[in-house]
Amino acid sequence: MSLSVLLVEDDRELRATLADSLRVEGYEVHAAASLADGLALLAHARVDLVLLDLGLPDGEGEALLTALRREQSTPLLVISAREQDGQKVRLLDAGADDYLVKPFSVSELLARMRVALRHRGRALQPAVTRYEQDGLLVDLTAHRVRLHDAEVHLTPTEFKLLARLVRSAGQVVTHRTLLADVWGPECTEQTQYLRLYMGQLRAKLEAEPAEPQRLLTEPGVGYRLV
Repeated sequence: MSLSVLLVEDDRELRATLADSLRVEGYEVHAAASLADGLALLAHARVDLVLLDLGLPDGEGEALLTALRREQSTPLLVISAREQDGQKVRLLDAGADDYLVKPFSVSELLARMRVALRHRGRALQPAVTRYEQDGLLVDLTAHRVRLHDAEVHLTPTEFKLLARLVRSAGQVVTHRTLLADVWGPECTEQTQYLRLYMGQLRAKLEAEPAEPQRLLTEPGVGYRLV
């Protein structure tokens, strides 16, 4: 199962950019544009880490930090354009794990997230976002797939399935894990989804889809990208 991130950010463009970048890295993202939505998601969704903006349309993000710390030690990183040292110190003392001032690079954010998770005993390595083997190139960051220098067009679900296999290239990924990470935890028994989309991926990426050389079946277990 992917680690889950609650992203509370009212800037639509930044929220979409961060959510896409986090999903490429393998995180499940719950995105909220307001304090109320963030608190609702915090109450009902499984969350491993929180990214929190401060100036929200219906209140201060600090209220979510306060609510979180009453119940949980889930790591929380503040992401804000506010640079005042006094506010940074107050929020860090109140339980925030880190404070990033906008603008910041996605790579720095990801590194700080890994540090915060590591401090909670969740050691993570940077995600695999590029795969190149036997003429197949998959660049998850650029959302690009090429086969023998020709562009391959995948549907969003096909790309999401391939991305999950890329992140575990060389390893078997079980049916349940693929279904949970691509379609959601409520779909772990829907193996027909997996068979259908794996067939579609093979049709686009294999020279002989009936005799796959890249996307291999591990009978009764799952699939493996060589």
